[in-house]
Order: sequence, then structure tokens, then C-alpha cells
Amino acid sequence: MPRIKYLLFDCDNTLVLSEDLAFAGCAHLANEILSAHNIPHRYTGPTLQHEFVGMGFKGQLAQLQRKFSFSLPPDQEQQYIDRELSVICANLAQECEPCDGVLPVLDRIQNRGEYGMAIVSSSAMPRVLAGIRKAGMERFFPEDRRFSAATSLLPPSSKPDPTIYRFACERVGCHVREAVAIEDSRSGATAATRAGIPLLGYVGPYFAEGGRAKQDQMARVLTEECGALAVMYHWDEFEEKMAEVVRAVNAAVDSSAVDDDPLGDAEETVHAALDGGKVLTGQRGARDSAMSATA
Repeated sequence: MPRIKYLLFDCDNTLVLSEDLAFAGCAHLANEILSAHNIPHRYTGPTLQHEFVGMGFKGQLAQLQRKFSFSLPPDQEQQYIDRELSVICANLAQECEPCDGVLPVLDRIQNRGEYGMAIVSSSAMPRVLAGIRKAGMERFFPEDRRFSAATSLLPPSSKPDPTIYRFACERVGCHVREAVAIEDSRSGATAATRAGIPLLGYVGPYFAEGGRAKQDQMARVLTEECGALAVMYHWDEFEEKMAEVVRAVNAAVDSSAVDDDPLGDAEETVHAALDGGKVLTGQRGARDSAMSATA
């Protein structure tokens, strides 16, 4: 039975409260681009965040071009990406704060040594570093434990593409079945699920957006659509919810045929649970297997 060895943390609005700061700058650039193409639609930081939460600026630009049917030359697109990164890094270096309650949790994890820790983000590495440095987290995540879909991969990518999660597992030396991803967004959670990594959801920052109702809504998205095995509303629930994830993973492994491929198959799974002759794949299979095992 594989043991969970690594915790793979999303960065933006999972470890640090960076999304509001970032999307304000992104909205300004998005509106500049739309105006240059005579497209009347305009974004605010919150409306852009609602549409593209969990997605890096490169991914946002790709979606904007598809949605509004225009194209940017590669050199111009890169100019906007470079400008966005500069603005966001400056904002984060001045104002970024940790998510409520996360620092004591990281301290305990590090002191106990039960799990390794790594950051797996869509955001460019300078942005990740600016945020965790200002928030006092750099000591938990040395350089070789920070992974960026925008910076670490060639070619660059963005969640929900699962490549960055597979890359991170390969680099830290753990099987996808030996990791747990912690994510707050649909795109990030989908990336983890597609990589075959058990998922722990986190909805803490959504309270500021719409109270408990918004948190509940996102918790349903993460569990029902993305297959999270448990969801935290606050970081002080980490140990309880992590225990739920471990139980679900163990129950699924006990009742499943396990793929021997060293990195796992993205779509076919970490865990396949047999339930009445039907194969349930991915996180939902793991969760349903666990429920049937304890019924």
C-alpha cells in the first residue's frame, strides 16, 4: 500500500492571499488588449477573477483570444506577459499576506517530518517567490521544491493541464499515488485529478467573496466536479481533513487494482475502485470506494 509522502500546495489563495492583488493588475492589461482590438467588453479585478480563477496570465490570454475571436502575435503576447509579471510581483512584494492559519500548519508539518512539501503553481516563478517571501514562507519551500507551469516547463503550460503536477512528482521522486494536492480552484483541482493525484480542497478565501454560501458552492464544485476527497474551510481543519483523505486513499488501494506505471496514467488514475462491476476512476472512485468500505 503506498504511503502519502508529499503534500503539493497550490500557491495563489491556497498558501498566500495573492489573487485579488494579481487580478487587479491583470484586468488593467486585459482591458488594454480588448480596447486595442475594438472589443467593448471590460473587466474589473473581481470579474476577471471569477472567470479565470486558478489560471496564470498566459492561460488567461489564451482564453481571452478564444472567447473574443482575436489573436496576438507571439512577440506582443510575450510583452504583455512580461508587463503583467512585473506589476504583480511589485504588488505582492509590498502587500501579500498568508492565508489565515496556514503558517502554524506549515510549521507543524515541517517539524514532524511526516510529509515533504512542494509548491505546484500555474503562476510564473518570480510571482510565486514574491508572494511566499512577503508572507514568510520561503523557509518551507526551498528552490528545488517550487514548481511553476509557466516557468518550470518547456513549453510553458497552465492548469488545468496536469503536466506540472506530473513534473513535480517526478522531480521530488514520488509516485502520484504518494502525493496529495491541495487546491482552491476548479482549474487547479482538475489538473491534480487529471494527473491522478488525490485531492484535498480548500475554500477559505471564498468567504470574503460571498460568505459561507460561496464557500459551500465551491466545496461542492471541488468534491462533485473535481473529486476532492475532503475540503477545508480553514487551515485549522488540516489534520482532520488530511486524515479523511488518507483513509479514502487507503480504502481505494485496498479495494482496487493498482496501475504499476511509475508515474501513473493521467486519465485512468491513481485509484480504480470496483463497485458492482463498474470501474470508478480518479478521485471520485477513491471517495466512493472509501464510502462503501465504511458503510
